[in-house]
Amino acid sequence: MKHLLILRHAKSSWTDPELSDFDRPLNKRGRRVAPLMGNWIAKQNLQPEIVFCSLAARAQETLQLVSETTNWDPQVIHTADLYLAPAHTYIEYLTQLPEHINSALVIGHNPGIEELVYGQCGEFHPMPTCALAVIEFNIHSWKTLLSSSVTGRLEHHILARDLE
Repeated sequence: MKHLLILRHAKSSWTDPELSDFDRPLNKRGRRVAPLMGNWIAKQNLQPEIVFCSLAARAQETLQLVSETTNWDPQVIHTADLYLAPAHTYIEYLTQLPEHINSALVIGHNPGIEELVYGQCGEFHPMPTCALAVIEFNIHSWKTLLSSSVTGRLEHHILARDLE
């Protein structure tokens, strides 16, 4: 069994027009709900062994705030490749994982995050800011995700507003 946690970054700020999209930090709401999502993840005992996170400021800050509320110690791979990436870019990263890794978290952006959820469980679920989808796969190797016949089972779809 493999578990994939898919998290969209928390709500970001648009207050500084001088900042590039890549450099936008979280806003007040984003800084409030990211720890709530971390608490929910921890209560569910969903501990990723590895995290792939976009290098965008809002994704990095989301990872930091979510991680502070958990007892995680995963390997974290920070990459610019996931900034506004399509679903297949996430899959390319995941399929490089060794078989002994059973749980992974990706933190990124829409529309790629929604495409990833849809592509992996065959159901559309909106992924507003700080939404989490948890998909379970009955597979032994992450490479199997390259097969179009593989679909996972959506275990959880949690929105930030559900936690407030």
